[in-house]
Amino acid sequence: MAMDAREIERLIKAAIPDAQVMIRDLAGDGDHYAATVLSEAFRGKSRVQQHQLVYSALKGQMGGMLHALALQTGVPDK
Repeated sequence: MAMDAREIERLIKAAIPDAQVMIRDLAGDGDHYAATVLSEAFRGKSRVQQHQLVYSALKGQMGGMLHALALQTGVPDK
């Protein structure tokens, strides 16, 4: 069963309320996505820590309903 892009965005925004989330379906199959997530919550955190915050927001869906997520994170420009 595939995961809808809107659900990915909803889960991320629920955990990181100020997040700007852009999702792209890479293969058209609902299993392979690319996400760009920008948030002030990432300021001062390493790239690994930023990714951990996003993966934590997905509540264990990685590897299950969500097969692959190419992730880019950062702090928004002011």
